[in-house]
Amino acid sequence: MRNTKLKMGMVGGGKNAFIGAVHRMAAGIDGQIELCCGAMSADPLVAKESAALLGLPKERSYGSYQEMIVQESKRPADDRMDFVSIVTPNFAHFEPAMMALEHGFHVVLEKPMTLTTEQAELLQQKVAETGLILCVTYTYSAYPMVKQARHLVKEGQLGSIRKIMVEYPQGWLSKMIENGLSLAFWRTDPEKSGKSGCMGDIGTHAAHLAEYISGLKITKMCADLQTFVTGRKLEDDGNILLGFENGATGVLSASQVAAGEENALKIRVYGELGGLEWNQQDANTLIFKQLDAPTQLFRAGQQYLSPIAKHNIRLPAGHPEGYIEAFANIYRNFAATLLASMQGIEPREEDTDFPTVADGLRGMKFLETVIASGKSTQKWTDFIR
Repeated sequence: MRNTKLKMGMVGGGKNAFIGAVHRMAAGIDGQIELCCGAMSADPLVAKESAALLGLPKERSYGSYQEMIVQESKRPADDRMDFVSIVTPNFAHFEPAMMALEHGFHVVLEKPMTLTTEQAELLQQKVAETGLILCVTYTYSAYPMVKQARHLVKEGQLGSIRKIMVEYPQGWLSKMIENGLSLAFWRTDPEKSGKSGCMGDIGTHAAHLAEYISGLKITKMCADLQTFVTGRKLEDDGNILLGFENGATGVLSASQVAAGEENALKIRVYGELGGLEWNQQDANTLIFKQLDAPTQLFRAGQQYLSPIAKHNIRLPAGHPEGYIEAFANIYRNFAATLLASMQGIEPREEDTDFPTVADGLRGMKFLETVIASGKSTQKWTDFIR
């Protein structure tokens, strides 16, 4: 039985990076994981400076991900990193992930998984060949009340699902701020972000959430994509009609030019018996609207919740849990599954509840279908298989 922490290497996430610090905080919450090495930037000097600020030893402060993966693979098995967390912009996902898998390292990867569907398929093939684990951080599926919503749907509390409405409005790109803010610059550059802007950044979260809660796959869509800010190279707004495998219909709206909005992800799922509503900005509450009974409020931290929701709750009722804790749930479940694999035992079902390479590939196919539908003059485009 292993009693030491899992060792994590990190690619990207150096000085002034937003998401790298989030990953490090989330990975460290449960005491299962420690950061042991890093290639923290594409700039070797920034990489070394960032590693020093984090207290990493000089010999494990690397100037490139290639150097890190090769050198770590040469270390004794009980001293090398166990997995690598890749927190770079989209264009720098595929190569380090593939190289890590080829050298026997498990991977945690930011979304969207790659720049292209072809790259995503290659990663899925490599995971199948190696038996390694690749986790994609679709964060919102890890909130406790999202788990509760999924549970209610699976238990048949809503009956057959008929309609799904998911919206993700932000306002931070309402003006042309790309030239002064790196976070905006790479997200709106096709060479760094891929074929999609708004949908690749936040629309893919909304689509994953819709499928995760409902248990239904999107089978077709009709997309309208717009670029409102003059000079921007990728879409910053979009609306999509959705069709699901059981005949349910849906609407997905995502915008990064909804002036005044912060991070207002919201989903409503309706069945023949009732509906669910969850809002990321009030993440501790799930609203259950019934056809022939009073509306119920499910609250995080309460004993009446399902086992899967309780498994992902960290604080007593009334103590807000949010983004960092949801990220931490993904890392904890990934770590538990990885440790079980190392020990040759089956992981618990609740520990395997995190997004995998299959979710990452589906996310890329969603984006490919969105772009194809947005360019098409036909009403509906089948989900790309």
